[in-house]
Amino acid sequence: MEITVTSVPVDDQQKALEFYTNVLGFEKKTDEPVGEASWLTLVGPDSPDGVELLLEPTENPTIDEELEAYRDALVTNGIPWTMFGCEDVEAEYERLSEHGVEFTQEPMTAGNVTMAVFDDTCGNLIQLVQQ
Repeated sequence: MEITVTSVPVDDQQKALEFYTNVLGFEKKTDEPVGEASWLTLVGPDSPDGVELLLEPTENPTIDEELEAYRDALVTNGIPWTMFGCEDVEAEYERLSEHGVEFTQEPMTAGNVTMAVFDDTCGNLIQLVQQ
């Protein structure tokens, strides 16, 4: 068994697509209409057949309030929704900062792991990790 798709909830799929592709550098893999939203997935530029990231719309009436409360609690407590790996957290921090990305935690090292946390502009905190 392996992970093929994981998701991040987003308030606006098109805004998220713009941020995750033009700022973070992911590439669009799938964009299939499903009702008013899309099955919209991204992949890393170096792994087109790797794990896909689903930009999951939060406009689901059955979970809207619970999801919003959970996301708010994570952000309030500085807890990232998910984590992305990179080769050099310091370099990504500089690059993303130049693109206006707001970091809630600047790069720090603990043991052999360097990490930073940023706001994805779509309601989530995301952690960058270099191991």
